Amino acid sequence: MVTRRTVVKGSVAVPLAGSAMLASILPGSVAAQDLTVIVGSKDFTEQFILGNMYIKVLEDMGITTEDSTNLGGTQIAQQALESGDIHLYPEYTGTGLTEVLGLSVEDVLGGGATPVAVAEATPASADASQAVYDAVKVAYAEQFGLVWLERSPANNTQALAVKRAFSEENGITTISQLAEMAGDLIVSAPADFPEREDGLLGLQRVYGAGFEEIEVLPVAPGLKYQALEDDQAQVVLAFGTDGQIAGLDLVVLEDDLSLWPPYNIAPVVRQEVLDAYPDVEARFNEVTTSLTDEVLSDLNWRVDGDDKEEPADVAESYLTENGFIGG
Repeated sequence: MVTRRTVVKGSVAVPLAGSAMLASILPGSVAAQDLTVIVGSKDFTEQFILGNMYIKVLEDMGITTEDSTNLGGTQIAQQALESGDIHLYPEYTGTGLTEVLGLSVEDVLGGGATPVAVAEATPASADASQAVYDAVKVAYAEQFGLVWLERSPANNTQALAVKRAFSEENGITTISQLAEMAGDLIVSAPADFPEREDGLLGLQRVYGAGFEEIEVLPVAPGLKYQALEDDQAQVVLAFGTDGQIAGLDLVVLEDDLSLWPPYNIAPVVRQEVLDAYPDVEARFNEVTTSLTDEVLSDLNWRVDGDDKEEPADVAESYLTENGFIGG
């Protein structure tokens, strides 16, 4: 259990003489601004970088922090946030929707039974990324009292990637185009890919018969890009911000029929942080909205590639070079 200071919430009846005490616990007061902000993250490279970005921004604002990054998986991080063991961590919209709320993109876009709050937040005209973000923002506020700040342009969803030369030689930039020649190709992917609805089964259902003939090369997750480099496969199952996409100059194919849900990134924050430090929202939003697929892939590669930089150093250099801290 992480030791921390917390903000007193709620109101009590106090005599007029005690008004100074009451003022000391109101949002923005001296007592509220004594809050030490505990920053969490999940247990992989991108999360380490994002968590350290949050820490660096908070410290640049003069806010005391505790580093509780590398917590584990989604459920551990979510439970820590709900309980107050941490005050914020980076989450993905698709993960919040499916793993935390138990909903699907079809639910959000009107294809299933959706809670009223979610339905009201997602007009049919909204694109999938905005609709999913709106859905989790409303549902988290109502169910958990948690705040989703602005989302990133970066989308760390599942994807298919190919070498740039292959893309250019064959004129392929979308999965629909790949489907036309999929029967002649090999895809490097984890062993369970053929049986997963968000894997080959989904590709066959959404993109058609072309993917019924594609050959799957089952590999350990850490070796899937090596198979592509060694020309054992022409396609790799990727995530949109993997460091190898930048490091190996790969092309991520557009999921033009929207098989995979969006996984845009945002800080999810306990309300007492925003009560104590109202400027945090704007500072975090500036950073988050700068994070594209290309930016995060490059930052991830600096940690996972040959140079093996520390996540905290990568986070600090990005923030400094782009004017987010140290101004």
